[in-house]
Amino acid sequence: MRVIAGSARRMNLIAPDGRDTRPTQDIIKETLFNIIQFDVPGSVFLDLCAGSGAIGIEALSRGASKAYFAENGRVAARCIAENLHRTHFEEKGTLLKMDVLNAVHRIHEKHADIIYLDPPYESDIAKNTLAELSAVPYVDGETLIIIETNLTSDISYIEALGYTITREKDYKSQRHLFLHRI
Repeated sequence: MRVIAGSARRMNLIAPDGRDTRPTQDIIKETLFNIIQFDVPGSVFLDLCAGSGAIGIEALSRGASKAYFAENGRVAARCIAENLHRTHFEEKGTLLKMDVLNAVHRIHEKHADIIYLDPPYESDIAKNTLAELSAVPYVDGETLIIIETNLTSDISYIEALGYTITREKDYKSQRHLFLHRI
């Protein structure tokens, strides 16, 4: 796993061993950042359920001004800290070692530009996190929220929580949903 583009291009990142995290494949990460490439520079980026932190670090490498990483797993949080150190992004990256539902209330920004949420697929974490995000002041109609799910995940709750899907990108076994608040 590596940083694909930007100031930390080609730097190798570490990921936790085991099946508790599933790092986003480089080809999927590259496709995602091709879609959002013009939104990233200067942005405040949130990487929620961050795993290794590879998505948020890619955003920093491509010019995001700040990134928050929410990760509850002890080993994964250590990987994020090490990856921030390796890429020299400790000053721009804030690691929140806690569950995502608490972490969204520990972020004190006026506005978040991009929120990337990659929870365990077979859980209610995406639904519960979207509910929490609707109550924080830094999420508004301009905030882009991207959720990674598998192709069979139930997403029927999204509109009921006050969001609209503006784009979907399907891959072999997963998809990215691009949302905005209504």
